[in-house]
Amino acid sequence: MSTKLYVGGLPYAATESQLTTLFAEHGTVESARIVADKFTGQSRGFGFVEMSTTEEAQAAITALNGSQMDGRSLTVNEAKPMEPRSGGAGRFSSGPKRSRY
Repeated sequence: MSTKLYVGGLPYAATESQLTTLFAEHGTVESARIVADKFTGQSRGFGFVEMSTTEEAQAAITALNGSQMDGRSLTVNEAKPMEPRSGGAGRFSSGPKRSRY
């Protein structure tokens, strides 16, 4: 069963190919994805790597957590499930209506 890892502290110029190469030294990489800003397309400095086994994922965490990539310190740990977001009280909330005037 594959294990998904969170990778933080990535250099903004890092590519998914570089991420795959870095983690492939510790096992089989099933996927690597760098999260980008939806408006600018600029990397947000973190991503996710899916390793094929739990043992390989643990080896990658041990070897890479705290290591350097282009002068930035990486944070590598097991990814947590994404929590559902609440609607919040944004501009178009369904809260009480009030007159504009």
